[in-house]
Amino acid sequence: MLVEIAPRAFDVEVDLMYAGSVNFTGAPVYGRAACFLHPDAATALERAVSLARALGLRLRVHDAFRPTEAQWALWAWRPDPEFLADPRRGSPHSRGVAIDLALIDGAGRALAMGTEVDAFTPLSHHARTDIEPEAQRNRLLLLGIMTAAGWDHYRCEWWHYQLFAARRYPLLTDAAAGTRMMRGGST
Repeated sequence: MLVEIAPRAFDVEVDLMYAGSVNFTGAPVYGRAACFLHPDAATALERAVSLARALGLRLRVHDAFRPTEAQWALWAWRPDPEFLADPRRGSPHSRGVAIDLALIDGAGRALAMGTEVDAFTPLSHHARTDIEPEAQRNRLLLLGIMTAAGWDHYRCEWWHYQLFAARRYPLLTDAAAGTRMMRGGST
């Protein structure tokens, strides 16, 4: 059901923050670094990649499908509904139709965005005018690329995009998705 987002096949850089310890929990959440999306989201990602490429840019993916088990683990660390979906309602990530990403240049350097990904601060909200102008332009550039490719944005996170009507897709556990991303999980 899910499509693996392989860097070479999709011409993206994959740096899954929850597969390592550089995230707000300070520890790996995933047992394995693997990037997946629902086929509809994978198609929209291909459109975004093409639009970015035309500008000499690429996309760095920091998170995509997030098993429901991972959503619960993140919520246990920080139950903040402004930046994390309550797992009882479900996250678009746990449906395979959301992606966290940033822009990089042709040499793989991250473009300035004003905050890091997963910075749980009002400065992470879209349309902030109290960040440097270059970061404002880069956020608007990412917003333009992603919306032109068919993605919706989340107003509190410049890095988060999801398909429209995301809730029409079912929530997926690691076992149901067959991803084996979680520690000790089996399919």
